[in-house]
Amino acid sequence: MKTKTFKRGVLASSIAVILASTSSLALAAEEAAATLTDKDVETIQVTGMAGSNRASVNAKRFSDAIVDGVSSEDVGQFPDSDVAQALARIPGVTVGREFGQGNSVSIRGTDPVMTLTTLNGQNVSATGWWDQGNLDRSFNYSMLPSDLIGGIDVYKTTQANLVEGGIGGTVIVKTLKPLDLDAHRSYISVKGEYGSISETANPEVSGLYSWKNDDETFGILVSGAYIDREYLRRGTESDLDWGGRSSIQPSGFQQNQERTALDATIQYRPTDNLEFSFHALSLDLGGDSIGANMYIQTDTNWVGSPADGTAGPGNTTNPSACEQFNDAGVCVISNTLASAPTDVFFQNWARKGEMSSDTFELSGTYTGDDFSVTGIVGNTSAKGGTQMSANFGYGWWGDNFGQVKWDGQVDATGKEIKIDGADMSFTVDQLDTTVGTSQWTGVQGPNSDEESYVQFDFDFNLDMGILTNFEAGVRYTDHKFEREQYNAVYDTSLPNEFNSVDLYSGTMQIGEAGYTVPKGNLDAMINGTLSLVDEFVYSRPGYGLIEEENFSLYGMFKFSGDKYRGNFGVRYIKTDVTSSGHDIDGSPADALATNAGWSQNIVSETGGYDDFLPSFNIAYDLSHNVMLRFAAGQAITRPGYDNLFLSSLSGFPDDRSGNEDITYGNPDLKPMKSTQFDLGIEYYYGDGNLLAATIFTKSIEDFIVGTEPQIGVPIGTINTDLVPPADSWNTSSYENAGGGKINGIELQLNQAWDNGFGVNVNYTYANDDAPSEVYTDGIARFTQASEHMTNLVGYWENDEFSARAAYNWRSEYMVREYGKYYGNRMHDDFGTLDLTLGWNATESLLFSFEVVNALGEDDIQYGAAAVGTEVKPALQDGYPTWSFNGETVYSLGATYSF
Repeated sequence: MKTKTFKRGVLASSIAVILASTSSLALAAEEAAATLTDKDVETIQVTGMAGSNRASVNAKRFSDAIVDGVSSEDVGQFPDSDVAQALARIPGVTVGREFGQGNSVSIRGTDPVMTLTTLNGQNVSATGWWDQGNLDRSFNYSMLPSDLIGGIDVYKTTQANLVEGGIGGTVIVKTLKPLDLDAHRSYISVKGEYGSISETANPEVSGLYSWKNDDETFGILVSGAYIDREYLRRGTESDLDWGGRSSIQPSGFQQNQERTALDATIQYRPTDNLEFSFHALSLDLGGDSIGANMYIQTDTNWVGSPADGTAGPGNTTNPSACEQFNDAGVCVISNTLASAPTDVFFQNWARKGEMSSDTFELSGTYTGDDFSVTGIVGNTSAKGGTQMSANFGYGWWGDNFGQVKWDGQVDATGKEIKIDGADMSFTVDQLDTTVGTSQWTGVQGPNSDEESYVQFDFDFNLDMGILTNFEAGVRYTDHKFEREQYNAVYDTSLPNEFNSVDLYSGTMQIGEAGYTVPKGNLDAMINGTLSLVDEFVYSRPGYGLIEEENFSLYGMFKFSGDKYRGNFGVRYIKTDVTSSGHDIDGSPADALATNAGWSQNIVSETGGYDDFLPSFNIAYDLSHNVMLRFAAGQAITRPGYDNLFLSSLSGFPDDRSGNEDITYGNPDLKPMKSTQFDLGIEYYYGDGNLLAATIFTKSIEDFIVGTEPQIGVPIGTINTDLVPPADSWNTSSYENAGGGKINGIELQLNQAWDNGFGVNVNYTYANDDAPSEVYTDGIARFTQASEHMTNLVGYWENDEFSARAAYNWRSEYMVREYGKYYGNRMHDDFGTLDLTLGWNATESLLFSFEVVNALGEDDIQYGAAAVGTEVKPALQDGYPTWSFNGETVYSLGATYSF
């Protein structure tokens, strides 16, 4: 392994200033070096995992605020293969996972939307890849490969020079710079990944090259990463959408996740006082997917025929198979006899989706004798969404598939649905000869997010007693988020009929039992549907544009004495919001019937807010190794885009009466605001060891809630798909109301021994009390917030070998997704054991073997809402809603550094 040597005084001073103000790094380093004496010097060997932990502990020790972080062992050797996975090791941090990857971060029991993620201190634009995701401000971590990251800092308290937006905390992702590395520093890494559920080998490659001239005045760094990963989610879902009857669905979801990331930095330092830097980052993620669901009715048989209008659920010609219902009226135990098997419905989804994010930034720093000034100008933009979707279904009405039947028992009395019955495997030959595409699909949903920003920071050295520095800054951003929708208009003169054998290729497994079914051919299904499309027409009710002008100004003093140091300051913020879209004015329809009633011209509404956000941080040395910390401050989280759009629709257009919902947005909403306090004690001992405890509290006000729905309201547009057509809507809007609190404690232990062994142990208790009226489920819990979180990490290493076992566990938490249909589910407690082995074959060649979720922990979710709440019955009374097989992922890699 490689060894790096630092002087303790320089490291401490530099880290403190990095965490307090990135703008004055160069000046602080020079001053620290100038004032260094021999007694301040201590050699720190930064080697492997122990060195990474030591660097993180020292960063925490010498910061003014309460900060935890993750440091890279070496260039290209981040401690986890997934950025979110690495963050989950930090005390108080939990990670939400979606489609097999970490995609959101929650800090100390707060909602992920309350976490602000920045790249080198600035916002990063992001969108979703599919048409049914929430539109909020949270960063999607699945786009960011760990290979491009030099380190991560997590600020759990606020201070005036941090960009506003994170009530829960601020995550600062840091990239590498060429002048900080040796000339010609390079590495290339090749990995192969194998999943126990997907059963496919996935390649991953990454690399970096950094160069600087002999005078160390000019440098260039380029890096990149690529992975082509096939992900398969297999399990059981429940559904109550078919006429109010309950059904269970052995399901499978297969996605090709192709991710490309490119990063480049140019640094130019013409003099000791002047430096310029240009940084560019490009991220792309493809998310094409195939979904397969087998619907099995559990409380009555599906009988009838399309000809006489009796097809589908709810027909009670045959006797009920249900033996027990829960209090929400959902069947929890059913027995379908072999003598009277039930029909089934087989449905396939094909989606093409992608998202991209590009960031460009130019910065310059001038350092004078007693001051420094930094200017930053940049742009970050993202595009993403569903490019096209298609749906094909088979049931009892065709010429062949009606022979596929099911009999057996379904037991849904626990947290998982247990299915004991006929093997539902079948081949493509058992499908109907022909099938039509579902013409209510075919929606294109591109979203775009863009922010341009300019910022100036000033740092003045002071000689005013305990006041050592004064920092001030100004920042302006122009932010736009645009939601678009284009609906397919089908050519009715063309026959909606395709040969089934042309739509499938190969097989896939669905359900926790692993039923083998035909695998949809994504291109064939998409292209078949497109062949019937006459044109895609702009949807007026689907459009929304949010424009924000954000201005902030801050001033912050730093102070220090014999036994203390810290900062205090205030940040002023002002935001002007404009929300644009189409309103209802009775305009006629165009080629798209759903445009009827909606204005042809775009209208706008405005709103805004301003506020002062004070902060105070102090660290006091009770003794040489014991430190007391206190922090107080206020922070905000801006309203989500879904809250600001003029209106959003669901249940329209479709043929189901009673679910036509319209929610009116409010651009004049205030941001959520927290008042927070932290008190901690930290004991540093030995060489980079730490024992710490922190108590914290957050009081959050101005939650955004949906008003009580008004039922059957005419709004001026008619759903022509209903029989008879009707103008009858459930209407609601958003407003600020209510408050919540979070109280908790963090415990942390980092211990390394001289024999190569070490442990990292932390535990967080977060008692949250969210306003129940915010959520349709009525549960007073923040989204994705666990009450208990713990990490147990043990490792051993020497110059040649290393080994690490990391167990991460969190108690149950709420998952809240798009709309009422996907709904609000309680995720059962979840723990993963990850193993990592390393072998330094030579000084430059490292082999690694990693196992993620070694115990194959399953993903179990159930409806926790009380009976009678607004969510559908399958999300009430503890009914087991979703469960998926836990996948163990094996990774074998080699990294060559030179």
